[in-house]
Order: sequence, then C-alpha cells, then structure tokens
Amino acid sequence: MIGLIFGETDLPKQILKKVKKKENYLIIDLTKSKNFQNNKNSYSVSIGQFGKIINILKRNNCKKVLFAGKIKKPNFSKLKLDFKGIYYIPRIIKSAKLGDAAILKEVIKILKTEKISTVSSINFTPELSMKRGNYSRIRPSIQNKKDINISIKALNNTKAYNFSQAAVSRNNRVIAIEDKRGTKKMLMKIKNKGDGVLVKFPKKKQDIRIDLPTIGLSTFIQCKRAGIKGIVLKHKRNIFLDKKKCIQYANKNKMFILVK
Repeated sequence: MIGLIFGETDLPKQILKKVKKKENYLIIDLTKSKNFQNNKNSYSVSIGQFGKIINILKRNNCKKVLFAGKIKKPNFSKLKLDFKGIYYIPRIIKSAKLGDAAILKEVIKILKTEKISTVSSINFTPELSMKRGNYSRIRPSIQNKKDINISIKALNNTKAYNFSQAAVSRNNRVIAIEDKRGTKKMLMKIKNKGDGVLVKFPKKKQDIRIDLPTIGLSTFIQCKRAGIKGIVLKHKRNIFLDKKKCIQYANKNKMFILVK
C-alpha cells in the first residue's frame, strides 16, 4: 500500500492512472477543491492535521508515500491543527521562512520519524521525465545558447531554499526570474520582443522525490505569447506532460526543446 499525497495541478491525475495498475493505494487529498473526493480511497485533510494523516497511513499499513502536485505554503494563522499538528507546527513555520521547498523537506523528515519513507513520482511515471537531448526540429542558436547559460547562472546564484525554478533571458540579460507565484505568472508579465529562452531547473537543494519542475502544453502556449524561442530542462530532473502535443506545438511554432 502506498499513500499518495496530492496537491494541485494535473500531475497527480497522471500518476494515479499508473499507480492504479501496479499496487494498492490511498490518497491524502490536500487540494482546496477536494479534487479526489469521488475516489473511495481518498481522504481530504489539512496539511496541519499531521495526526490524522499519520493515523490514516498507519491504519492502512502504508510504509511509503509519494508527493505530487503543488502544495502551497499555508496561512499558519488559519491552519486547522490537530494534536500532532500543534507538536510539529513550530518546525514547519521555521522551515517556511526558507521557502516552499524547505516545507516539503521538513514534512518528509516528520514522516521519516514515523517510519514512513518517501518515494519519487518518477518511480511510476519514468516516461514523464526527459533525458539529455534536443527534442524539436529547431535547435538553439548561438545567441540562445548564451542566454541559456545566463539563465542557468542566475538560478545557480539564488539562495539555497529559494522558490525559483525558472528564469528567462534575452539578448545576454535575465529579463525574468520565477517568484513564489510560479512560472505562469512570470511568463504573463513578459513582453513579446522575440528570441528569449526559458530555463526550468530544480531548485537549489531540491529533493528530487518532490516538486520537480513541470511543463506541459500550457507552458509552451504561454512561452509563444511571451516571444520565447525555446525551453530548457535538466536531464531526468523534470516532469514533461503532454509530451507528444508539446513537441508538435514546438515544431509548428519553430521553438526548441532542449534537455541538458
């Protein structure tokens, strides 16, 4: 039995399809809209209800869990807590000051103390992770390559637990870097002046079992509107949704897809 701890985005649904075929599961639904309420194996809880979460997992003999989807930093003043939540919340609040990635890493540590291990979503969906190579007919130009290196350097220079997974460069200059609102909001603010590049790499000190950089068709559509020529991902450190449609879209719109 595996516990699927699901947040927002479409990734959990993709993973659920694969898990169903391989082993027994239950869902810890952390989404605001209770996205999995129609599944008989689903339990809708608050991230502050550690006692309830741990009891559900142990009662069902779940010794491992998988995280998928966006789990946003909660409003701690309004968070619904149980007894274990009260016990663990100081650790969560302390880690929250370092960023979203630090929160999830702390949750993993808490689960480990309860003898519950965390596995990567890629264990069930390896086809969603891209290996090194160029996946489009178009390849990056010399200028694109310079801008790619500039974006990678910018991401490498962020703080250890920064929430930035993405940066856009154009003509030897970083023009945008992801903040806590995410890649979509960042792309919406970029003016279409053509030939920019989007680099989306794991956060510094990223735990590869959780929150890997994710792109899909909507990412490519937003990039096209922002005048971005191509997208760069890191080798086996990404989640690529709607792969076939994305490659077709990139080829049609003369965009490149590069995995380094």
